[in-house]
Amino acid sequence: MLATIISHPSCHQHQMPEGHPECPQRVDAIDNRLLTSGINGLVMHRQAPAVTREQLLRVHDAEYLDSLEQAAPSEGIVAFDTDVYLSPGTLEAARHAAGAAAHGVDLVMAGETDAVFCNVRPPGHHAEPDRAMGFCLYNNVAVAAAHALEHHGLERVAIADFDVHHGNGTQVMFFNEPRVLFCSSFQHPFYPGTPVDVKAEHIVNVPLPATCGSDEFRAAISERWLPALEKFKPQLLLISAGFDAHEEDDMSSIGLSDRDYQWVSEQLRTLVDNSRDHADPAHHCRGIVSTLEGGYHLSALGRSAVVHIKALAKL
Repeated sequence: MLATIISHPSCHQHQMPEGHPECPQRVDAIDNRLLTSGINGLVMHRQAPAVTREQLLRVHDAEYLDSLEQAAPSEGIVAFDTDVYLSPGTLEAARHAAGAAAHGVDLVMAGETDAVFCNVRPPGHHAEPDRAMGFCLYNNVAVAAAHALEHHGLERVAIADFDVHHGNGTQVMFFNEPRVLFCSSFQHPFYPGTPVDVKAEHIVNVPLPATCGSDEFRAAISERWLPALEKFKPQLLLISAGFDAHEEDDMSSIGLSDRDYQWVSEQLRTLVDNSRDHADPAHHCRGIVSTLEGGYHLSALGRSAVVHIKALAKL
């Protein structure tokens, strides 16, 4: 079954202040690397629809959504919150970024693909129900999870977040929702500084020291994430794919490599494949929907995203 890449041209229209790392070239870096890798023709490409207000309201407050609409400028770039900016094309980009994640769920549930990567921006995992944070406006992966639960009627959805920053928004949105298992690895202490020592069986936070490298990262995933995921038996796996823990990315102090992103992606793909050996179809995982979060060194981002896609697609 072919893997699928979902994107939309509007993702280039979200403009940030000059020199800002969350730039339109991030999407291009992944597209260009896909072309040079030789796998671009081995995956399906789909254009993202815009998210609906109904889909957003499953995870965001109506007042917050209205405040974004009211603040959107007709020209220029305005600051909406700390390191959150709006330009004339921002909300259109954000609607398609969130829509890509929900559409990926639809494609997997329809059996058209079992691995999706959403090459979109702005990212989403810091956005809380009533607040934009850390470059994020709509929480794309949370929209996808809520869509899987409410529209498709799934009972167990897992989210794996390997961005170097904690997925605080995702944690807040599903803190009281045991149908969602949230596994997050991140540098700690670090932005966003939210509490990570939580007492909830379906929240698996794995804080990593700034000196963390490959061995410590892999051990943490093997010892904390994988047993929790196997026990939970998700019917769908979502990934917040942030590549900003890469050794070439100056956003953080953790030193991961392309090979580490390939490894964690292979572990998650294997977990999905192994679930299908279970005698009870209710314990089978339908597939994976991964959506881009961080990653700001363009070369490292392109390389890491492509090995991630290859692992999910088993190429």
